[in-house]
Amino acid sequence: MRHGTTTMIAAAVLAACAASTAGVSFAADVKAGRAKAVQCQACHGIDGLAKIPEAPNLAGQTEEYLVKALKDFKSGARQNDMMTLIAKPLTDADIANLAAYYHSLGKQ
Repeated sequence: MRHGTTTMIAAAVLAACAASTAGVSFAADVKAGRAKAVQCQACHGIDGLAKIPEAPNLAGQTEEYLVKALKDFKSGARQNDMMTLIAKPLTDADIANLAAYYHSLGKQ
């Protein structure tokens, strides 16, 4: 019985932590993300709507998804020659700002 109670408490704590960070923004600087997005506009558009068929629309995507995708391209976990070149020099702040910017486009 004691083991079950400990497991339930641990699960409740983990759930509370996940819920408390679910809405947290990765970046507060949407403006910096817009400035950095200039390098993305040839394929994804400054408005987040793809200009070429091979590129996905980014407008309105969740910040979590965009951060993960950019970090995966940067690390090589996700492969695309163009995205790897673009993502390699990005800092964590750049990635967070880009994610915040493209996410914000879905709110307009």
